[in-house]
Amino acid sequence: MQISPILILGGAGKTGRRVAAGLGARGVDFRLVSRSSEPRLDWYDESTWASAVRGGTTAYLAPPVDPDGLAAAGRFVRRAAANGLRRLVLLSGRGVGSPGREFAVYDSQLELEDAVKVSGLEWTILQPAWFMQNFSEAWLRDYVLGGQLRLSAGDGGEAWVDTDDVGDVAVEVLLDDRHVGRTYALSGPRLRTLAEVAADLTEATGRPVEYVRLDPDEHAAEMIDVGVPRADAEALRDLFAVVRNHRSEYLSDGIDEVLGRRPKDFAEWAVATAAAGAWSDSAVEQVGA
Repeated sequence: MQISPILILGGAGKTGRRVAAGLGARGVDFRLVSRSSEPRLDWYDESTWASAVRGGTTAYLAPPVDPDGLAAAGRFVRRAAANGLRRLVLLSGRGVGSPGREFAVYDSQLELEDAVKVSGLEWTILQPAWFMQNFSEAWLRDYVLGGQLRLSAGDGGEAWVDTDDVGDVAVEVLLDDRHVGRTYALSGPRLRTLAEVAADLTEATGRPVEYVRLDPDEHAAEMIDVGVPRADAEALRDLFAVVRNHRSEYLSDGIDEVLGRRPKDFAEWAVATAAAGAWSDSAVEQVGA
């Protein structure tokens, strides 16, 4: 029986709010912990770390995605056991530690995974592919609404995963000790290039969406021109190199292994998401205003 709230560290991000909903549906007590909660958690303010985990023994950790934030999360994990934490589920990234992952964010994710494994905590690591919801809830939504996916992914494929599936896996492994010490790579059931993604979105929305293939430096320059900080633009450019260089063209079976069912397909997800209004005519008008 769960006698203390499960901590959702990092607050209600794309996965965190799904974990919260899943735990709530099962009647499990949880507490969202972020910079705006009380007690609060600020990865860049170490004075907040001890109080953030006080009163909880199990946590789901969705760390920052920048190298400095990932390094801070590693230091946080090393202290967590001393502050009462006993069990941790970490959201990482698919392919961490694979040959050829030479960018700083992958190095930092690997270091965080290593910190978790030697922390003394009971741990499970989730390594998802890129989220389908990036096209509906995050920065790629405006690209869809504008009708152009202007990206530097080349003709590489990605096994896009539904964040709902990731949340369901996280809830299951949080509540079942059989998953302690396991690492699960999570993906959708098919590889989709950005051209195929654009075709799926065109079919789902009933409006043309095209993939405009950019040179990597051109991609970074366009992001900087619309106000993205240079460091963030260059980091995104480098992340797309993983797709562009065909390093993500493989499927993973973690969702079937944990949940006993197939993951959602991108085209299936796009139809359901369009029906829910993510890319409605009013949203398109707002972008064009």
